[in-house]
Amino acid sequence: MNSIEKRAIAGIGGIFALRMIGLFMIVPVFAVYGHNYAHATPFLIGLAVGIYGLGQAIFQIPMSMAADKFPRKPMIMLGLLLFAVGGVVAATATDIYGVIIGRALAGSGAVSGVMMALLADVTREQERTKAMAAMGLTIATSIMLSFAIGPMMVSSLGISGLFWLTAVFALVAMLLLLIVPTPLRVLRHNLGNQSIGAQLKEVLLIGDLNRLHIGIFALHLTMTAIFVIVPKQLADVLDLTVRQQGMVYLPLLFIGFAIAIPFIIIAEKKQKMRQVFLAALVALVVAFACLALGSKLSIGLILGLGIYFIGFNLLEATIPSWISKRAPVANKATAMGVNSSSQFLGAFFGGAFGGLLLNQDPMISWGILGAIMALALLLIVPISQPPYLTSTTMAIPKQTDVSNWSQQVMAVEGVDEVVVMAKDGVAYLKLDKQKLTDNSRQLLSQLTETKLDI
Repeated sequence: MNSIEKRAIAGIGGIFALRMIGLFMIVPVFAVYGHNYAHATPFLIGLAVGIYGLGQAIFQIPMSMAADKFPRKPMIMLGLLLFAVGGVVAATATDIYGVIIGRALAGSGAVSGVMMALLADVTREQERTKAMAAMGLTIATSIMLSFAIGPMMVSSLGISGLFWLTAVFALVAMLLLLIVPTPLRVLRHNLGNQSIGAQLKEVLLIGDLNRLHIGIFALHLTMTAIFVIVPKQLADVLDLTVRQQGMVYLPLLFIGFAIAIPFIIIAEKKQKMRQVFLAALVALVVAFACLALGSKLSIGLILGLGIYFIGFNLLEATIPSWISKRAPVANKATAMGVNSSSQFLGAFFGGAFGGLLLNQDPMISWGILGAIMALALLLIVPISQPPYLTSTTMAIPKQTDVSNWSQQVMAVEGVDEVVVMAKDGVAYLKLDKQKLTDNSRQLLSQLTETKLDI
């Protein structure tokens, strides 16, 4: 990877990590500490855990569609500001309804899809899968770390302190956005004349993208429900306090992460993404079977959670990469937004559903969640391997009118997309090699004033 790509991964990865840790720190502890708020009930506690997902689900798509027409970075800054304000509202709440409002407001800063699209803009096609896998692992690791950090910090900071941290994290994330390159996108498609309906329809008619949306929905529904249900079970079966439970999540996280990495490499290097993806879904079904059958045994809980973390890491790493390969060039942010909306809608239903299952027999609760994951697996099985494309880097000649130069490059047969980083003096070209002719190669060499090996 070049310096631009590394800078983008560091900046966007840091933003994702801060947002995810801020959002998920309360998930494993709120089922216990949420009862301290006025008017709290099991359902409202579950709603407070998952309500941010509803805000994300509502606003991801419109914000992402806007980011396909307008610059991406201002949209991200707006989302981080809303995230910070929501943290302050939740931190100062005195009853459960105030927490719900704050979490919903934080969730309205729905820019995950926009950030993924920005990352796709500033990474070359052959490096993009690594970048997306890095983001997926960052998200998964951040979520898992938050499950360990939350129980460790809540005893000293309290729930309100955790919410104050989310606001601080949002401000730090705004600073990180400054180090991310600012790209100029030049597309063969004229998005200015494309209606909102046509823009969304193009994405929703792609069956494999819809299967990925189902997968991320089921993954985050079950994940959020797990961490509403499991704290009580760890207390009942292992006699662990909320603070001690973090020491269960942390080693399982690292073990799951270590086991997932080789399979992610196989998925990318050997072009076996479909096989690894489906295997991860099967692992999640097996995890719930272990949790259901061993719900009253320590080994059943530990084994089930461990297998779940492996599958979770695999899916979080592969889904963003897959979407970046399969989504339409002109509507990448829209596709990412639909996926992020599905993800957070799953988290919303998972939080509320977990609240309803909280007082049920554990075997029944885990069995229901396992059935949901099994249904998702059946719907996803027909998915095809993603396309494997290529792109190249071009140096922008000095003393060049960048806008005019990029339009000339875009006019070359076989060039589908141009992303210009004017400050860094480079441009990324997404190429269709089947349309790329000898004349096209010659023209590109002339425009860059160097011989290109493509």
